[in-house]
Amino acid sequence: MKSLIKAATLVVVLAVPLASFAQSEQPVTRAEVKAQLKQLEQAGYNPAVATDSVYPADIQAAEARVSARNNAATAYGPSTTGSSETGSGVPAGNPNLQGQ
Repeated sequence: MKSLIKAATLVVVLAVPLASFAQSEQPVTRAEVKAQLKQLEQAGYNPAVATDSVYPADIQAAEARVSARNNAATAYGPSTTGSSETGSGVPAGNPNLQGQ
């Protein structure tokens, strides 16, 4: 019986820290929600004009623009826009390729 009590006590003692870590995520504050809504409105989303037929598409597009803007602001390194080529070209008049 004493070993059962010791085992139960050990389980409780080990489980308490896990429960405290599970709730480390804080809820979103009112100020954070207002800031997110302001970012969406700056990205072209207008909640007053949204209709049921275009609602998912227009807010998703605005969220994508906000995400792209935030990623560009926190990115490291040069811009990656542009094009590149790989491989080697064949020089004109190469005698090894004559007649092929």
